[in-house]
Order: sequence, then C-alpha cells, then structure tokens
Amino acid sequence: MANPGQPSGNIVYDPLPLTTEDSNALYNAPPSPLPSQSQFSMNDGYSGVPPGAGQPRFMAAQLYGGNDPSQPDFRDSFASSNRSIPGGNPSEYGSVYALNDTRSGPYRDEPAGFPDDVPMSPVGHSRALNEKNNVYAPPKAKSRRKIMIIGAIIALILIAAAVVIPLYFTVFKKKDGSSSGKTGDSTGSNTDSDSTGGKTPNKPQNVVSGGDGSTVTMEDGTTFKYQNKFGGYWYYDPNNPYSSGGKPQEWSPAINETFNYGVDKIRGVNIGGWLNPEPFIAPALYQKYINNPTPAVDEWTLCDNMAKDTAGGGLNQLEDHYKTFITEKDFAEIAAAGLNYIRLPIGFWAVEKRANEPFLEGVSWKYALKAFAWARKYGLRINLDLHTAPGSQNGWNHSGKMGTVGFLNGPMGYANAQRMLNIVRIIAEFISQPQYKDVVTMFGVMNEPQASVMGQDALFAFYLEAYNIVRTAGGGTGDGKGPWVSMHDGFLGRDKWTGAFPNADRVTLDSHPYMCFGGQSADPITSFVNTPCTSWASSTNDTMSNFGLFNAGEFSNAVNDCGLFLNEVNGGSRYEGDYIRGTFPRVGSCTTWTDYASYTPAMKDGLKKFAMASMDALQNYFFWTWKIGPSAVSGKVEAPAWSYQLGLQEGWMPEDPREAAGACGNTNPWQPPLKPGTGSIPAAYTQQYAWPPAEITKLGAPAALPAYTPTGTIITLAPSTVTAAKGETITKTADPGSGWNNAADQDPLYVEIAGCTYLDPWVNPDTAAPAPCGGSGAARRMASPITQPTAAPSLT
Repeated sequence: MANPGQPSGNIVYDPLPLTTEDSNALYNAPPSPLPSQSQFSMNDGYSGVPPGAGQPRFMAAQLYGGNDPSQPDFRDSFASSNRSIPGGNPSEYGSVYALNDTRSGPYRDEPAGFPDDVPMSPVGHSRALNEKNNVYAPPKAKSRRKIMIIGAIIALILIAAAVVIPLYFTVFKKKDGSSSGKTGDSTGSNTDSDSTGGKTPNKPQNVVSGGDGSTVTMEDGTTFKYQNKFGGYWYYDPNNPYSSGGKPQEWSPAINETFNYGVDKIRGVNIGGWLNPEPFIAPALYQKYINNPTPAVDEWTLCDNMAKDTAGGGLNQLEDHYKTFITEKDFAEIAAAGLNYIRLPIGFWAVEKRANEPFLEGVSWKYALKAFAWARKYGLRINLDLHTAPGSQNGWNHSGKMGTVGFLNGPMGYANAQRMLNIVRIIAEFISQPQYKDVVTMFGVMNEPQASVMGQDALFAFYLEAYNIVRTAGGGTGDGKGPWVSMHDGFLGRDKWTGAFPNADRVTLDSHPYMCFGGQSADPITSFVNTPCTSWASSTNDTMSNFGLFNAGEFSNAVNDCGLFLNEVNGGSRYEGDYIRGTFPRVGSCTTWTDYASYTPAMKDGLKKFAMASMDALQNYFFWTWKIGPSAVSGKVEAPAWSYQLGLQEGWMPEDPREAAGACGNTNPWQPPLKPGTGSIPAAYTQQYAWPPAEITKLGAPAALPAYTPTGTIITLAPSTVTAAKGETITKTADPGSGWNNAADQDPLYVEIAGCTYLDPWVNPDTAAPAPCGGSGAARRMASPITQPTAAPSLT
C-alpha cells in the first residue's frame, strides 16, 4: 500500500511544452495520484470522498510514440486518401469545389475553346437549341397561349421529376453502398391508400423528410427549424420507424449507405454527462448536495443523496436530467455541425443493478432508445460506450463510484467481470438486431480500464471474451454481423497493441489523448496550436498500420486542468496550485481560461487552430463532449474548453470540421485500406488469452475466488414503443425486435450459486478471499443476493 497522495508513476501524461524560453522544453511535474496499484486518502478535513478514493477521471494518457520535435509528424487527410471521386479529384472537396472554373476570365457555360465574344446563354436556355427552334418555328398565326400552356405543363413535369427521382435514390432506395446526392429543402410525404391503390381522401399526411429550412415536429408536438447548410436531411416515417434514410451531410454516407472505415472519416462527438452524469459536465446536479454530510461526488453518492431528498423530487430528478439535458434538437445540431458520429456513454445500470447499489435502474435505457431513434433520423451513427463496470474499472468518479478498482482485481474481481460479460452480451444481442445494427455500428465494451491494476493478460482475456460474445450475438463475422468492437487501450503503450487480436473481425483501438492533467503551463493557447501534430499524428499513422482502425474516443481543447469540478468535486486544480491530490506550483488564475466571455479574438483563434490540429492528427475522433451544463451558482459554463456546442456558438470550434484537413501539413499520410480481418484469430493467441484469465490481481487463480455459475435465464432489453407526434398518423404496426438477435445463442447467463452468499461487488480489493462455497471455483459471500435485470420502460 502506497503512501496517501503519492503520485503514481505507472501512467505517462502528455506533457505540455513550456514554450516561453524553450519550445522543446517539457515540464514534467508529478502526475496526479492514481488508484492503479494502491489506495489513496483525501486530504485532512475533506470528507466528501470515502477513504481510498482515486482520481475521478483519467484524461491524460499519452498517445505513445517518440516524436522528434525537429521532424514534424504527419497524418492522413482525406484530401490525400486517394478516394475515388468522379473527375479524378482525390479530395473530399472535389465533389463541391471542382465545380469552380479554374480558367481565367469570367464564368462561362460554353465548352472551353468557344469564342470569348459569345455571351452566356440565359438561364434555362441553350444557344444551339434556340437556333434549332428558330429554324423549325411554327407559323406566327399559331396560338402563343397554347404554346405557353404546354410549356408550363412540361415544366411542372420536369420539376416533379427533379424532386421525386433524387428523393427515391437518396431516401427510399435500399442500402446498396452507393453514393447519393443531397435533397436540399425537399420534403416527402406518406399518404394512405385503399385496397385498390387509390388515395384515401381526408386523411392527414405525414411529412417524412426535409432538408435545410424544413420544420421538424418532435414527439411532444413542439417544432423547430432544421438548419443544415451541408446538404444533410432528416428522415422519419412513423409507419416505418426503422427505415434509415437520414443523411448528416452530403459528404457522409446516409444510414442506409455503406460507411467505408479507413476512408470515410469518423468526425464525432461524445454526449457525455447525459446518461452517466459527471460532476464537471452537469455541475448543478452535484452542487445541490455539496454541503451535505456526505456530498455528491460521483453517481453513487448523487443517487444516494437524491433518494433521500424526497421533497426535492427523489431519484426521479435523474430522469428530469435525462429529459432536458439532451433533446432531439441536439442531434439535429450535431449533424448540422458537420459531424457524422456520436459516442454515447451509458452506465451498466441501464441493464441491471444489485440490491445494495443506489443507481436508477433501467431508466437510462429508455433514453438510449430515444438516442437511437434520433440518430437514425438525422443520419448519425452511434458508438455505444459502456462507461462503467461493476466494482469500478478505474476508481474514478465516472465509473459510478470513486475509490478502488474492483474489476479483475481483489476477491470480487472475477465475479464482477462475469457480471460485466452478462451486460455486454445483453446489449450486443439487442443492438445486433436488424432494426438497430445500421445505427449502433460500434460498441465500446469497457471505458478506460486500468490495465496497470488488473494486468495486461487479464484485460486482454476479458476483451477477447467480450469480442467473441459480440460476434456471436451478430451471428458470425463480416459486415452486417453486429457492430465494430471498440477496445480502450487500458493506458498501455501503443506498442503493447501491435499484433494484438490478429485477424479479428472489425476491432478498433480507442485511446483518449488529453494534454491537461500533467505539468501546467502559463503559456497562451496560441503556443500550443501545433502540439497535437507533433504529439499524436505519427502514432496515429503507426496504429492504423500496425493494429487497424484507430479512434480517439475522447479529446478536448483543454491545455490545463482549469474547470469547475474537472478533477473532482471541490478537488481544486494543478493550475492554481490547490489540487488536493498532489503538490503543484501555482501557475496562474483559472479565470483567464474559464471566463469565455472575456476571450480575445487571438485566444479564440488559437483554440480553433488547436481543435483543428487535434482533429487532423487523430483522423477518426470523438470530441469530449457536446455540452457542458452551467453552474448552479454562477449560471455560466465553467469548463468551456470541453464544450463543442459552446465553441460553435462562441466561434472557437470550426463550423465545418473538414477545415481541419491538412492542419498538420501532412505529407506522408497513412494510406487506406485497412487490413481486413476474417475473424479467424490464431489458436495460439486464443489459448494465451483464454477466459477466465490465469490469475486475478492480488489473489491468484479465479478457481479460488468468488464466482457466478452460468445457469441463469436469458434476460432481454425492452425495445421502444413507436408513438405518433402531433399531426402524425400511424397505420402500420412496426416490429421493434425481440431484444435478442441470435436465436442460436442460448448459453445461460452468469448468476449466483444457490445457497452461497457473496462479498459486496464494491468491496475493498485488499480484502482477503473468503472460504470456498459450493466447491472449487464456486462463489463466496456478498452482502445481498443478485437481482435480475428489470425490463426498461417503453419509449413513450
């Protein structure tokens, strides 16, 4: 057991160069303490966190790779990806900007080489056709009125064809992997027909699609104007709610089109703090209980305080947060911001909880289903991220409970992992169904596990078992067979992942590069605009070549740890020298960074350039996070560097993320395609990382530890219920799926052994293992029995 407050040295932070005197100098202040190999106590006099609490959110894993500062690193930009575009232009801008005539002189519509003194034809006319018409002109006695009428009819037919044909190919045509153009402002409608095929009179029509300027009616009947200058359009038919015609932008594939990973860029954003509220993202929730005997510092203590606060709304206050913090309009705005992907963090209690856990069980699943529907409507794909694990995978506040790592560590470490595999399986079966698989296309099976605590071998064994579960749920390997499996790097060096999961089918490595949690710098943001390029670009290219698809599941605009509750509730900051978990010299006042109303144009420009350099260096990314809620005290956002939405409003995020292409001056990009994986992982590898792992940290072989038995009844998650919005009619019954995609997947779930009691899943991992119960490898004791998952509420 290490001394309380002693900085851990097992995880390297991305340093911030102190460019005031030497642009290559690094300030290597001690990193913050971690619960990775020991426990830590709060400073004297602070009772907000129980003894043994660890740092709440690790946001500072270095993207590994030695970069020579004198030799800039480069990464792939779409413009150099050799994507095939008509006309031979390899840039993703080609389809738009190639329309500009590069010849000198004014714009002309005649072919090159035509005499310069010939004027441009009037709009809608052809010079050659006019000449032909003059030759074959009818006698002047011919009725001009009749000609005008015929011309008007022809024009109406052409206009109708111009609307219907593009809508057919972009919205109604089945998924075939082809590209499609934008529909602009066009809207579609759905009319009821009788048995003879004729239109039934006097029935309302459902507006099912619309582009920029169209009106969207939400499920509560309220409306908003859809604004998307990038050619995106929404699509939703209440009579066919699982059709996938939405398209976020003209350059991003619609939901019913193929997303070509490694070529099409993931330009994404997290919706953090919504279904898994974190103190710095939703500070007002926590501020309400900050002076209680046990303050709210994580979701465990937040739920405990809320449950006791019956006069204030009780635990239902969390659902009020779900209803209001993020709405359908946010999804429309994300598409309009030029983004095409969402990373959606959820807690395991969306599926189930145990009796002694205070979390709000099942309700967040109801809102996850709303997210699936809204994403489909606006053409956004989802990376569903399991952000928490039983017992905690890292000891930080976003894992559910601050404290120690009880996942694959300590006496309940193996049982907690078994329980997590149940949750992975139940979710994987649901999202692999035909109704959801084109929207939820990526599944992060565990967020930010501390590999230094649980060990690389045990973590890889868990990941391999989770991978097999997801592939089984999808019914096999290959496109369309369930989602991509996203594995966080566990804060291991990237070299540890070279050759990992060889030949696996659709696996992506997730890293969270942050620069703000190590040594602090007084330099202005303008001095860091190229840091992402020199720190991350080269290792991104290496990972794409040596492992496969890389995604930066989290990054932000922060270059220091300023922000209300960013480190933890009342945790202070390194920047101001009052961080409660380590000794850091005061650098300055955080007000300069948190008071965004006082940002100068130079600071906003620097933040924007830093954001674009990060996007370009990371290639496929999810900014953390879309929205930061205001403080209940000041009424203002006090962690502005973390809010994409606020950055757009205030001008320090790019309105078009494609602006980031080439920000790092890429001259040696990674070249697609990705190495394909057939799913046939070599036997030697599967044997090395077989489940269960050979040992659990601190206590040895799983056979000597509490365990569950695979004899439980399969539990399925409830689907959504389709309801009509105001003005809509539903004439067809949609099939929402059974919740279980692969009927052949009938292995029982892990449950407690009859007659045995178990230790608390959140028990201190230093606790000794109890005596055997039920034979070798059987379970031991826990304070309360297992409760089965509760069906989530219907989406109404």
